[in-house]
Amino acid sequence: MAAASVSLKSSLLLSSPLSDFGGATVSISAQNRRRSWQPRGARMQVAAAADSKNILIMGGTRFIGVFMSRLLVKEGHQVTLFTRGKAPITQQLPGESDAEYAEFSSKVLHLKGDRKDFDFVKTSLSAKGFDVVYDINGREATEVSPILEALPNLEQFIYCSSAGVYLKSDLLPHFETDAVDPKSRHKGKLETESLLETSGVNWTSIRPVYIYGPLNYNPVEEWFFHRLKAGRPIPIPGAGNQITQLGHVKDLATAFIKVLGNPKASKQVYNISGTKYVTFDGLARACAKAGGFPEPEIVHYNPKDFDFGKKKAFPFRDQHFFASVEKASKDLGFTPEYDLIDGLTDSYSLDFGRGTFRKEADFTTDDMILGKKLVSV
Repeated sequence: MAAASVSLKSSLLLSSPLSDFGGATVSISAQNRRRSWQPRGARMQVAAAADSKNILIMGGTRFIGVFMSRLLVKEGHQVTLFTRGKAPITQQLPGESDAEYAEFSSKVLHLKGDRKDFDFVKTSLSAKGFDVVYDINGREATEVSPILEALPNLEQFIYCSSAGVYLKSDLLPHFETDAVDPKSRHKGKLETESLLETSGVNWTSIRPVYIYGPLNYNPVEEWFFHRLKAGRPIPIPGAGNQITQLGHVKDLATAFIKVLGNPKASKQVYNISGTKYVTFDGLARACAKAGGFPEPEIVHYNPKDFDFGKKKAFPFRDQHFFASVEKASKDLGFTPEYDLIDGLTDSYSLDFGRGTFRKEADFTTDDMILGKKLVSV
């Protein structure tokens, strides 16, 4: 691949103000000390009975909800997961002891149903009388209205939105007050936020940027790990200096806990992610460091030169995309526990490095890119 266009020089990590990453030595053994994960500064003691809430999580069996529900249970809340029942309600996490898992799973309740069956939602939720709702998987406002109708005395509705709602801009990072895009593929989340604003309920909306970490069902870090493990070049669009931002799932879970019962979070929107930014090339090298792989070979290409059909050649939007978490830091005391290298190491050692992943490797688009590069030389 020597003839291909290769770049190994652009900066790895950027923060605000922008700063270079000098290269960190990663020790997998350091991650082994995190076997029982507890977020820095979180209240892990069982809450007093007066503070305990009857909490409903819409979803909760995948990724974000898996970590968030554990924190809620550790804080003494009664947690019910509303799912269709197609997946196990609980699962033991890598590094979680049998005793920890048994304690958690014994305390979680399950309400089986389809959230699109609005009559069932109204009837079942009314009977339970939940204090707080965490909506992790809601995509449309029509899915939220029945919940609000069923729980007129709801103390707080906490919603998982997305930083993808922001209108593309030359002025970055995105702040919570920035213009949003009504044509965004996340327009349903925007409409939900609008519904919450006019409903009279006490609500909080969290807008994550790119989320990564163990059990990630989106091919974010996994996309890079597959290529690194196979010893393949990593194709990256453009010059590879596009700046983006990732936040660890465990830090996101902690942020969701910090808004619970927090008066400062009432009727507020918060961006949540890591505090540093990273280039596409830098992310490739960060994944290599996290997994203990050699320095990767990076091949740049022009996406306009290819017709990939319905296949996605790269897991990130080909643009600068990052958001400020200053508001969450100020209001909530939010400080990510994981920097990017630590977080990617945690993800690799507890997931991909153990041979588990969500999607099989598919190098079809890679071969198209690399084949064209070789022919053009």
